[in-house]
Amino acid sequence: MCKAIDFLPYSPYDECMAYRLTPLTTDEYYHLFNRGVEKRAIFSDERSKQRLLDTLAYYLPEKPQFRLSQFLNLALPIRMHLAETMKRQPRLVTIVSYVFMPNHIHLLLRQTTDDGITAFMRRVTDSYTKYFNTRHGRVGPLFQGSFKAVRIQSDEQLLHVSRYVHLNPLTGNVVKNTEELFQYPWSSLPEYMNGKSTLSDPMPILTAFNSKESYQSFLKDQADYQKQLDRLKHLLFEDKA
Repeated sequence: MCKAIDFLPYSPYDECMAYRLTPLTTDEYYHLFNRGVEKRAIFSDERSKQRLLDTLAYYLPEKPQFRLSQFLNLALPIRMHLAETMKRQPRLVTIVSYVFMPNHIHLLLRQTTDDGITAFMRRVTDSYTKYFNTRHGRVGPLFQGSFKAVRIQSDEQLLHVSRYVHLNPLTGNVVKNTEELFQYPWSSLPEYMNGKSTLSDPMPILTAFNSKESYQSFLKDQADYQKQLDRLKHLLFEDKA
């Protein structure tokens, strides 16, 4: 049951994790969250994190010809040809920002085709779960049910959710300070800072700032507050999942 606390400034916790009460709409932005079943770790090492990155990238096109596991077994020239062909396909979603945490992931997405988010997330979670289970000799689901999604309702919320996503490694004590945060490799934040976007599209966020340094300051201004908010999140909603 969500608990309103009116005197606190905006936080993604205000969403109260009340997800997908309305259909996912094309050209709208959504904050997605999914975590391991029983809150278990969904990564065993850096290799598994890289595999999830590769999975996200591979399933962006609308109609991949092969499953990722099959694609990776093809000869290199064939893979290169198919990769170029897939670049010309419409994409199911645009990834605005993302972060991998030990037992959960956050994604900020824009749906670009009808039912794109649902199709994208189904492919990603199915593919990664099969990879993880095969590698570790386990069976059953890896993620805790379906993904959870909240529609972004304003430009201001879009900026705040991007900041929330990027601050997660600091909030969760995965990194020690903001210097490490900006180097955290399992996040879109380095792509924002180095101008070499490989998976995410920072433009919906960075166009609101005069420079990348301004966005960096925007993150740092909230870092201490978000760490405090994480410690107080039990006051903001009761998590019955």
